[in-house]
Amino acid sequence: MNKFRIIILSGLSGSGKSNAIKYFEDMGFYCVDNLPTSIVPKFVELCSQSGKGYRGVALGMDIRERDLGGDLGMLRAELEKIGYRVEVLFLEASDEVLVRRFSETRRPHPLAGARPLIEAIREERQLMLGIREGADRILDTSGFTVHQLREELARRYQPRSGDEGLTLSVMSFGFKHGVPYDADLVFDVRFLPNPNFVPELKELTGLDKPVQDFVKGKEETALFIKKLSGLFDFLLPLYVREGKTYLTIAVGCTGGRHRSVAVAEMLKKKFQAKGLDILIRHRDKDK
Repeated sequence: MNKFRIIILSGLSGSGKSNAIKYFEDMGFYCVDNLPTSIVPKFVELCSQSGKGYRGVALGMDIRERDLGGDLGMLRAELEKIGYRVEVLFLEASDEVLVRRFSETRRPHPLAGARPLIEAIREERQLMLGIREGADRILDTSGFTVHQLREELARRYQPRSGDEGLTLSVMSFGFKHGVPYDADLVFDVRFLPNPNFVPELKELTGLDKPVQDFVKGKEETALFIKKLSGLFDFLLPLYVREGKTYLTIAVGCTGGRHRSVAVAEMLKKKFQAKGLDILIRHRDKDK
């Protein structure tokens, strides 16, 4: 298998694709946006043989490439037949976030025309459904700043200098806001007593000490963390053995403000004590 990597970057308008392309360029990829699929194989060949030390090619493809859905599968098959490593990365965000981003930047949506923005967003989401379903990784950027998006992509695609270990991402979330699509392992902590029903804790989050003390003080929490630690002691070396370099662990409660945040913070400390590299994100903490 050729070590030259092909990242096909697609997704919804406003989800961060333009910034992502720039970040891939910073990481040593040759980047190009909306290249006709018919000339991609020859273009990739020229880049891989250029002698300029590119790590790979990042191809931005979106709704402006009208036949993308039908062509992408054939393109991928052709590239993999040659021997290239191909990954399809799909970026998305919630309707609310996309509307806000377009309003803030005052940029027109490619499908908007004279109709309401939300209609264009929903149409594009439907048109891109087939590409999304065929993606290797779906990244929801709703809760990301541009800096967090850069950090997320760097952790997934930046070459690791001499360290072949495992980078862990621990995420808290609320089930009522949806399970994160990019999670490798999901754990439900809704069985724990809920601080939301304690008046003095309701307005706090799992980052506040009173909530953390409440969650930690429960016998079932201590037993859960102990059993989870044993599971990770078993799993992580096996993931490393199989060559996995990035693992996302998601911890969910009802709303994503109290229990999941506190447990995610507890896991972060456990992993850091073992010398592991940790990225933590609380997706729904402020919802």
